[in-house]
Amino acid sequence: MSRRCELTGKSVQSGNNVSHAHNKTRRRFLPNLCNVSLLSESLGRNFRLRVSAHALRSVEHRGGLDAYLVKARKAELSIKARRIKTEIEKKAEAVTA
Repeated sequence: MSRRCELTGKSVQSGNNVSHAHNKTRRRFLPNLCNVSLLSESLGRNFRLRVSAHALRSVEHRGGLDAYLVKARKAELSIKARRIKTEIEKKAEAVTA
């Protein structure tokens, strides 16, 4: 399982540890990933996603998983999140039609 947020695409970054003597050694900055289940109001189902803490705050700020996915770009989303987004869009089209 990759260390990548399924909603924002945030992943591992690399950099340097810098000592007092200014020696540099390579290190990794890992994203703060949480396994959460988010409720889709339009579909009435829970979805288990591996999401960063920052993305979780963004989901709550926008008003839920549905509102977040409607505004999100498909390039940032994982395959699982893209499928959820298309299901939500199809449901919204069926309701309006």
